[in-house]
Amino acid sequence: MIKIELKNEQGNPIIGKIDHEKEPAPFAAEGEELAVLAIKEYTYETGDKIVITSDEAEAYFIVQLDETLAPSLIYFPQKTWEYHIPTTKEEGTASVDTGFRSKRHHLMVRKAHNFEVNNYQNLAVNSHDQKEASGVFPHAYANVETRGEAVFFAKNAIDGKLGNLSHGSYPFASWGINQQKDAALTIDFGRKVEIDWVRVLFRADYPHDSYWTEITLVFSDGEEHIATTDNSLDFQEIRFPTKQTETITLTNLKKAEDESPFPALTQIEVFGKTVK
Repeated sequence: MIKIELKNEQGNPIIGKIDHEKEPAPFAAEGEELAVLAIKEYTYETGDKIVITSDEAEAYFIVQLDETLAPSLIYFPQKTWEYHIPTTKEEGTASVDTGFRSKRHHLMVRKAHNFEVNNYQNLAVNSHDQKEASGVFPHAYANVETRGEAVFFAKNAIDGKLGNLSHGSYPFASWGINQQKDAALTIDFGRKVEIDWVRVLFRADYPHDSYWTEITLVFSDGEEHIATTDNSLDFQEIRFPTKQTETITLTNLKKAEDESPFPALTQIEVFGKTVK
């Protein structure tokens, strides 16, 4: 069973009409393998949230909670997930300006097929990640995010958006480190995975931006892998012997000796498989 519900800031069901011909009822949808909540007219308000409930834990779902977000393969360790709907102007700077702003909505959650779960793939991407940990994975977090602004949140580095020739608001959101020398970003997979390939895409708004000449990948057991990097406009590949881990941390970032104080990360991809 999968259930989608809209609730307000107080946690109460939001009631309305999914269509003008329907009677008012709680905005909710339920299904065994697939749940779709389609609404013709409702404008999200501050504090609104989407609550996803399943009858099983440690499960994988394909999720798309807004038309502006790419469907994501998300791992649910628990049976319930609350997704905070980004409604503030600040939150909107990191996404397309129509995101969650329409009166019409199509929310979809379905159980993932086995081949979608077991494929060799980018295990880091999650277009639905949120700044704060929400209990589903993958999730990105960091010890610094420039000025606490949404356009520099850690989650931007795993959202699947690859525009890196400028900086600031959408479509050029990135992980910004506020010139902090010990900056570190971690991706938590929420379970054990087996990986052997990482790709990093630096923000490359040169000469405004700087870049890193060396980075270190740290796995959950403390093992490290050091890689040399440069000012490429493209993804830079890092390969290593197959490693089982639950997290991967990007740290020990050595900045180039140039005039710009602003290195930043547009995207990180981590390839591998889930350990069964």
